[in-house]
Amino acid sequence: MKIRRVLATAVAAAVTAPVVLLSAAPAFADEKPAAQTQQAKPTIDELKQAVDVAQKEYDAAVIAVNEAIRFLKEDMAADTFPLRAAAIEAGKAAEAAGKAKTDADQAVVDAQAELDAATTDEEKAAAQTALDEARKAAAAAAEAKTAADAKHTEADTALQDARVAQSQKIGLLQKTRDEARKKLDDAKKALAEAEAEEGEEPGGECVPEPKLTAVVSGLPNKVVGGTTVNFTLRVTNGTTKTMDEVYPYAAVHAFDSKGLKELDSYLDLEWSTAANPKWRDAAPEGELSVGALKARSSVDVKLRLKVDADIPAGQGAAFVTADYVNKDDSCGGYPDLDYYEFQILAKGTDPGKVEDAEGKPGKGNDTTEQGGSSTTPVNGNGGTGSGPLAETGAGSALPKIALAGGVVLVLGAGAVVFTRRRKAGDDA
Repeated sequence: MKIRRVLATAVAAAVTAPVVLLSAAPAFADEKPAAQTQQAKPTIDELKQAVDVAQKEYDAAVIAVNEAIRFLKEDMAADTFPLRAAAIEAGKAAEAAGKAKTDADQAVVDAQAELDAATTDEEKAAAQTALDEARKAAAAAAEAKTAADAKHTEADTALQDARVAQSQKIGLLQKTRDEARKKLDDAKKALAEAEAEEGEEPGGECVPEPKLTAVVSGLPNKVVGGTTVNFTLRVTNGTTKTMDEVYPYAAVHAFDSKGLKELDSYLDLEWSTAANPKWRDAAPEGELSVGALKARSSVDVKLRLKVDADIPAGQGAAFVTADYVNKDDSCGGYPDLDYYEFQILAKGTDPGKVEDAEGKPGKGNDTTEQGGSSTTPVNGNGGTGSGPLAETGAGSALPKIALAGGVVLVLGAGAVVFTRRRKAGDDA
């Protein structure tokens, strides 16, 4: 996904090194050296065909998984399922055989009592004959019960084995589905990259939407090496229409107090949502999606910044914005890249009084309208001279990050939004 690549490239060219702006992870880590041997690249049409094929394979795999699960939960659980029906019948037969054995055993007891009560030879002979017959019947009943119990166990085992086999089949189908999903994702990524390279980025021209806001809260204006900072990014759709797919963007950048050394490798930014609670890297490629967002509603993205214990003192900033894509191919996004400055203190340093980092929004934006907190815009020269870095005496490095912010705002007001193009469903 290339939504921010044009922005990242433009900023990198506009701001004096070493201020690489947009991410604690290498923003261009996926770029590889040119291959020694040139191979013919697939055409856009070929890549689209590959996406279509991969989509069909994935859809078929999803259907296969769902059908296998339905078969296990519904068909195999029904009394009419052959193996289950056989187990039920065998259970009934075993129960009947058990009752027959109990009755036969009781008949032996009763015959023995008759024999014990007999007084004449004639009565004793008759009672003995009855006892012998009762014992034969009891032995036969015992054999029948043993056979019925074995048949019942065999039928139950067959049913359980079938259920286990079906569960294993589901596992294999799920693996195939996951592989098909990865293949589909790779095919979509290849298509998006190829279209971006040829100036044919998917979808139509996107529009600025200042009412789609991303506001940070809880990010302290001072962070200490070796600590983890939790804060929140609230994304708000302040429009009157539902946005079908919303993509927040969050990244951090830092440099030492002299502005000479980039500190991004010491920072690790992760995100999590209620729908996706597992923590994952906040990659700079726009992979963070919160799904659909209804009109005049918000969703919170949890952010976690891990600061390496070996990080030297310096300055940093968190950058945020948001885009959206609708099913009808319409798209757009917040026209700027807001940032929140914070001071970095070496491990073991007492931070003293800590407050929330102050946001530096793009020009003309008042996030109060969308439910965020009102903040002061930055002027075109790169800052207002306020904020946590100015308050804590950040030094000469501050103008560099402020300048970077100013460049972003200039780009955000015009070119950035019009380079955001994406076909609806590319990341579905």
